[in-house]
Amino acid sequence: MPEDAEVGVYAGFASVWRTRESFVLDFATEVRPPEVTRDPDSGAQFVHVPARVVARVRIPPGQVWELMKALEQNLSAYERETGGRGDGGA
Repeated sequence: MPEDAEVGVYAGFASVWRTRESFVLDFATEVRPPEVTRDPDSGAQFVHVPARVVARVRIPPGQVWELMKALEQNLSAYERETGGRGDGGA
C-alpha cells in the first residue's frame, strides 16, 4: 500500500449505487454545517448537508457478498465490544 494511503481519509457519510458492471461506494465528508432549505418545486423543507466525495470505490458484483459478510462480522464484534452503535443511537 502506498505510504500516503496508509492513514486513510475520514468519511462521515457513504452512498452506494450501482451500474450493470459494478457497485460503487462513495465516501464523503461534510464541508460546511448542515443548512435547512426548501425544495423549489414542492416547497418541502429539508436539511442539506454540503459534502465532498473523498473516495470512490468500485467493486464487482461478486465481491459485494464478501464485503457484506465482512462488514456484518466486524459490526457484530464492534457491538459486542462496545455495547452500542457508536453514533449515539445505541
